[in-house]
Amino acid sequence: MIAIYLEGLAFSTALIIAIGAQNAFVIRQGVRGEHVFAVATTCMLVDISLITIGAAGVGTLIAQDATFRSGAALGGGVFLAGFGLISVRRAWLATSDTWRDVEGGFRAGSGSSVRNAVLTVLALSLLNPHVYLDTVVLLGGLAGQYDGRDRVYFTIGAMTASVLWFYAIGFAAIRVAPFFRTVRGTRLLESTIACIMFILAINLLWGEISVW
Repeated sequence: MIAIYLEGLAFSTALIIAIGAQNAFVIRQGVRGEHVFAVATTCMLVDISLITIGAAGVGTLIAQDATFRSGAALGGGVFLAGFGLISVRRAWLATSDTWRDVEGGFRAGSGSSVRNAVLTVLALSLLNPHVYLDTVVLLGGLAGQYDGRDRVYFTIGAMTASVLWFYAIGFAAIRVAPFFRTVRGTRLLESTIACIMFILAINLLWGEISVW
């Protein structure tokens, strides 16, 4: 029981730890000190839901649908490229007032800002085919090797990794926030995020173009 739980935890950690669109956004929110709990919780719930779907056997069916894979890759690539351009713009326009404006708006409190943060992370999660590959297909396929309680233990282990990871990177980022509150730090953070988004977008789009 414990060994299977730890196996699920280890596999999920190995897949989730790679810096992707989802992780990059959580880290940025942590550095900004803006709605970290809401964003991390959203990521966690998305992962848990997709892992559950995969463990239920849906992952195998999705992996066999070429049309679904192609559509998801194209849509996800375009979205990630657009998000990367937004980060480039933020880096270019960064000033000494950037963080003061952000923090002022956060302290004032805004339901729409929380809503926007949650909607953004939902889009980054659900429009990224890699998320489905990692959670539904790969973890779902590994969970499918087990039956009954063993599958449940493996799935819970995989879910635990998501819970620990997203809260850890979100709140740990707050500790390095002072550097990123400078103009130089803001530009470095946004430029790094833009590069990650562009690399992921190119990888998705090139994969589909090469198939054609």
